[in-house]
Amino acid sequence: MLTITQALVDQIVAHARKDHPDEACGVVAGPAGSDRPERFIPMLNAAMSPTFYEFDSGDLLKLYREMDDRDEEPVVIYHSHTATEAYPSRTDVSYANEPGAHYVLVSTADTDGLGDFQFRSYRIVEGEITEEEVTVVEAY
Repeated sequence: MLTITQALVDQIVAHARKDHPDEACGVVAGPAGSDRPERFIPMLNAAMSPTFYEFDSGDLLKLYREMDDRDEEPVVIYHSHTATEAYPSRTDVSYANEPGAHYVLVSTADTDGLGDFQFRSYRIVEGEITEEEVTVVEAY
């Protein structure tokens, strides 16, 4: 289960809406071993594509060095889908190399008639996708 603050959800959704029609992507870091997302880090989609996202390799290296210096890890890795539901694609699964992370997908397309976005979280381990419950809290 992913427990995340409303403020972080709002930041992730706002980033997805801002970058639309391109996919948005980023990380929410937290203290190593805590499973608690705390620090919102929007990233540039180097692919600048409405159907694909890619972290810039230089930005990603800088981010991992910074997280290491702060004793943090990527708790949430997020990106958006602009025309499809919030479910990992085969490409998303192939890039999922953090088995401890929550992979959050935000769809900015109303694919289910429930509103203008979906916010869903998954664990992706060795190619296996497992959707998990998301609990939104005001504070930890």
